[in-house]
Amino acid sequence: MRKQSGFSLLEVMVVLVIIGMIMAIVAPNIMGQQEEAAIDKAHLDIQQLEDAMAMYKLRNKTYPTTEQGLESLVTETDVEPLPRRFPDGGFIDKLPEDPWGNPYQLVSPGEVGKIDLFSMGPDGEVGTEDDIGNWDEEDTHG
Repeated sequence: MRKQSGFSLLEVMVVLVIIGMIMAIVAPNIMGQQEEAAIDKAHLDIQQLEDAMAMYKLRNKTYPTTEQGLESLVTETDVEPLPRRFPDGGFIDKLPEDPWGNPYQLVSPGEVGKIDLFSMGPDGEVGTEDDIGNWDEEDTHG
């Protein structure tokens, strides 16, 4: 008689059950951290955009309007009121996307503060409870 080497079905099933139990414990922790990291990145991006907006206002005595949009931080706008002083290369190199792949939004003058900078959050819809904006931060540049 030859003895066959390998795993029995029972041994394979036990290993799969153990792997399943480990994944049930580890996966929620990883997913929660990913969502938290995405929210932290959105807050950081908004802070950087807010800093660029403050620099824009310092040079031009006013914030860009909603119509001019955040693009006015990258390229000189031709929408009134025209900026008086616009640096070569703009105030930032390029506009970031939020962690969910959507553009950040600007409302100027703002509804909450002097300017409202925000991400539409994971659902991608404006005005829902998961929006992340400069009104969420303790240190705003209003």
